[in-house]
Amino acid sequence: MAYTFSKDLETGNQLIDSEHRQLIDAVNNLLTACSTGKGRAELANTTKFLQDYTAKHFGNEEKLQIQNQYPDYVNHKRYHEEFKKVVAGICAKLEKEGPTIILVGEVNSAIAGWLINHIKKEDAKVAAHIRSRA
Repeated sequence: MAYTFSKDLETGNQLIDSEHRQLIDAVNNLLTACSTGKGRAELANTTKFLQDYTAKHFGNEEKLQIQNQYPDYVNHKRYHEEFKKVVAGICAKLEKEGPTIILVGEVNSAIAGWLINHIKKEDAKVAAHIRSRA
């Protein structure tokens, strides 16, 4: 099942929405690779993307939160740190075990489950706060 960048994922911030679109594209690339039997081959690209993405995107989000005095910044940053640990664990497994089918499933679950849910719930709160200050 491919994901689309739908209205419920929009924050209204051009940079954040652009980065969220990149995430959706990465998810869909991995899903397409899986559906054609190439998921294991695509896994290294996806995990590298996730490492880079979490560092860059979470940093951008946190900067925006600080600039806008987001009241739940500490918790939001904690969610980011927790997900960075998930990504680090996935990368460690990839390094140790190689691109297994089980790991492909873990990556899909991590992206599709955690990040999409995070965007819809937590990032939506940040966006609402920023709009309320405008």
